[in-house]
Amino acid sequence: MELLRRRLGRTGEEVTALGLGGEGILRTFGRPKEARRVIMAALESGIRYFESARAYSGSEAYLGEGLRGVREQIFLTSKSHGRSRSEAEVHLHTTLGNLQTDHLDLWQVHDLRTREEVEAIGAPGGALEAFYRAREQGKTRFIGVTGHHDPEILRLAIQMYDFDTVLLPVNPAETHHASFLPVAQEAADQGVGVVGMKVLCRGLLPQLFEGSLPLLVHYALSQPVDVIVIGADTVTQVQELAQAAADFEPQPAELQRRLEEACQPYAQKVMYYKP
Repeated sequence: MELLRRRLGRTGEEVTALGLGGEGILRTFGRPKEARRVIMAALESGIRYFESARAYSGSEAYLGEGLRGVREQIFLTSKSHGRSRSEAEVHLHTTLGNLQTDHLDLWQVHDLRTREEVEAIGAPGGALEAFYRAREQGKTRFIGVTGHHDPEILRLAIQMYDFDTVLLPVNPAETHHASFLPVAQEAADQGVGVVGMKVLCRGLLPQLFEGSLPLLVHYALSQPVDVIVIGADTVTQVQELAQAAADFEPQPAELQRRLEEACQPYAQKVMYYKP
């Protein structure tokens, strides 16, 4: 299957517009066969962007096994939730071992939630010292930041520091409370690569609106994003996501508004990731 490719901000890298997220079956322990099937299905469907995190259970180890032999064909990412240099360095060592690689394409500061955390990562001894050193040593090519708690905190982070990418929620419920969509536009305008997550709100949105998965994927890809990452539990889910991405055409603004209006009664429920 031929998937749309987009440039990931100022990194200049061309990536598939759909990536396999590190949640779903990958965020488990003890299910290597099921995880491998999902990873293989992603590769067979044309997906070449793979995301994980140190905090995502067995995700890194599953990907390390499942992606053996194709490292040079993919864009590989992970995250550290450490806020100090020492914590982040330990995380990176473990991450590289789990993923069976000597470098990441993108290493991300994971899930910033407060101003204190934003300031801590850049302070002496903060996590960014580990990130910058990793880039200097060739252990990561690019550095990113992620958040889904408060758009103002993520906005502050990309104003204070020179991140290559930002990972944030992109879905039609977002418009109803503390939306991350304006941050996505601001980041894109600055040349920061924008990665969308929470596209299906952990499967809650497709459950509310039968047959809506392609519409939700197309909605997300119609926003100022370069790639969206979505986790999957089964081979069938991967195939459905890939088909939706392969069929993408920019979604008319009127249809986007209708989706947003339809989400309004359920917005608080489906945006479980916000306070």
